[in-house]
Amino acid sequence: MAGKPPPDARQNGGPPVPAPGADDLDRIQAGLREVAQAHGQMRGLLDAVLAISSALDLNVVLHTVVDTARQLVRARYGALGVLDRSGEFTELITSGFGADQYRQAGGELPHGTGLLGELVRDPRPLRLDNLATHPRAEGFPEGHPVMTSLLGVPIQVRDTIYGNLYLADKADGPFTDADQEIVTALAGAAGIAIENAHLYQRLRQATEDFQRRLLPDLPNLNGLTLQARYQPSTEAPNIGGDWYDLIHLPDDVPCLMVGDVMGHGPEAAIVMSQISNILRVIAFDEQEPPSRILQRLDEILHQLHGGPMATVIVARLEPLAKGGRLLRWASAGHLPPLLASPDHQARYLHADTGPPLGVDPDLSRLDHEEPLGAGATVLLHTDGLVEDRRRSLDEGMHRVADTAALHATAPLAHLCDTLLAHRKDAFNDDVALLAARLTA
Repeated sequence: MAGKPPPDARQNGGPPVPAPGADDLDRIQAGLREVAQAHGQMRGLLDAVLAISSALDLNVVLHTVVDTARQLVRARYGALGVLDRSGEFTELITSGFGADQYRQAGGELPHGTGLLGELVRDPRPLRLDNLATHPRAEGFPEGHPVMTSLLGVPIQVRDTIYGNLYLADKADGPFTDADQEIVTALAGAAGIAIENAHLYQRLRQATEDFQRRLLPDLPNLNGLTLQARYQPSTEAPNIGGDWYDLIHLPDDVPCLMVGDVMGHGPEAAIVMSQISNILRVIAFDEQEPPSRILQRLDEILHQLHGGPMATVIVARLEPLAKGGRLLRWASAGHLPPLLASPDHQARYLHADTGPPLGVDPDLSRLDHEEPLGAGATVLLHTDGLVEDRRRSLDEGMHRVADTAALHATAPLAHLCDTLLAHRKDAFNDDVALLAARLTA
């Protein structure tokens, strides 16, 4: 009995299917690569939109836009020209080949009369395979990298043009329709992000101005140099509850005070203002010791406001008979004073911090003492100066102490500015900083 014949397409009524040849495989692979590339571009676009939408710092937004656009279309060079309200270029953010050399040479800003100005005068995408053929291919700043092909799109929201984004010399051929669509979509998202960043800056400035009006001016005192700083959080334009104060008591002793109300927003600012005002009156009336001042403050806050949560440190700088001063302080759950000496040593005066305000008005707090010589600097600050999500609080305090030691003999204003600048990144919380240096 004969076996069954092998299956054949003709049994189903159709011709035999030929095996794919080498050319067919090449076309299939090329098509798959195009699909993968398109998918990768779309994924990159979505990631970029999420990144710039979540950023509130304008500088971060601008650099993210130009870097991402250049990478998405594999361009050799990219730049974003930033316009002011009058349509003049105020900044050129660059990325890719020649960008570092252009920045180091102090690159001149575009004049707006050439090709880049064309994107402002006629805000539509512009794509050129040979840049030299365009009648306005001129006016590029001195030191600008040489470009052959160009893809430029305006960055705008409604009728407002914030700048233009242009990319040059794609790595694997001329710019395509898909490239233009991707970059145009990114520019649209960038416009919204830039508008949000501008709004955030205005709101942040208004918030900071309001906060600073709640803080006092420092008096002029013999034998002391005084400086204070307030740094708002860079994460959100929230009014904070951090403050500093210094008053000259009737017994001729300066009293330094720094505090931090739990929470943010208008309520925290109102409570901060109430606590600082009440504390001024109590300190003026009680004068000493600092622990008693905090005890009275806690009692009154419980009676009047139900005991809001806050940390406070109160410190007196009492003259010593043989010269120098005695630092006497008490803390309600606050960070200890930081002492920097003229021999470039700095350390936190760790001692019992006591409970914060608002826990129990009957809990007592301890007074602490430290003698100070001429040239010594006392720094009181809130925890925003040492808090960092990437490090422990102890690590943050060590970094601040090291910075204070290094600049212990620098002018006090420079020391305070350096302490704020040492972070080199965002502040997760507000910072109030009060510094006093003995000059005699």
